[in-house]
Amino acid sequence: MPSYTFTNKRTNLYIFLSAVFLVNAIIAEIIGVKIFSGETTLGLKPAQIHLFGDFILDFNLTAGAVIWPFVFITSDIINEYFGKAGVRRISFLTAGFVAYSFLIIYAVTTLPPAQFWLDVNSKDGAGNPININNAFQMIFRQGLGIIIGSLTAFLIGQILDASVFQYLRRITGSRKIWLRATGSTLVSQLIDSFVVLGIAFYVFGNWSLGQVIAVGIINYLYKATTAILLTPLLYLAHTLIDRYLGKEHAEELANESAMSSFM
Repeated sequence: MPSYTFTNKRTNLYIFLSAVFLVNAIIAEIIGVKIFSGETTLGLKPAQIHLFGDFILDFNLTAGAVIWPFVFITSDIINEYFGKAGVRRISFLTAGFVAYSFLIIYAVTTLPPAQFWLDVNSKDGAGNPININNAFQMIFRQGLGIIIGSLTAFLIGQILDASVFQYLRRITGSRKIWLRATGSTLVSQLIDSFVVLGIAFYVFGNWSLGQVIAVGIINYLYKATTAILLTPLLYLAHTLIDRYLGKEHAEELANESAMSSFM
């Protein structure tokens, strides 16, 4: 009976972590179309950083960046208890669902709008005229280059994150959770930050290489800082999982995942 209970808890834990990972990743992809000002959010003046000649850069970030760090934290927790195989499984599954979501969203935006919907939403709160159908399409449709770049960067980042995490675990053992979790995220996000911009806006867009590098640096600085600041959440998650599975079972599961990842 005890082993049966542990098996159930282990399965439930993987389902829960995978659900958190999947939902946050899909939400991040959908809301990523909005760009917000980091300085204005904090009540600061625009940074006006001069990079690569006349290119001026502020701390403008995609809305998806707000919750992407939670995706990678969840990925590290899955890696700790279910190994690289567990991370890869949910990563490819998530990429498939993201692609599916974009297909459905694109199909919905092509549907002819009802006239009463256009009439009811013909003005904004200030009384200015708007085209709600056009606004709907602009918000939810994303370019093919952005989608391809985002999915490619996501998969590369996840596979790299899982590999670096297990490499560091081989060195640290069960100690220094912060090192393998934060370290793997810092490495994977360095690649992710430039791959998505390079494909979306350099290969498929009209950005210069300098613009890609400049914006990539800003995005990476945000992701790296956030990853470090959110490190305490990893310890909180480990504490909760230890209580849920039982400390002995949790250590057993973590060691088992580490051994399978090394083979």
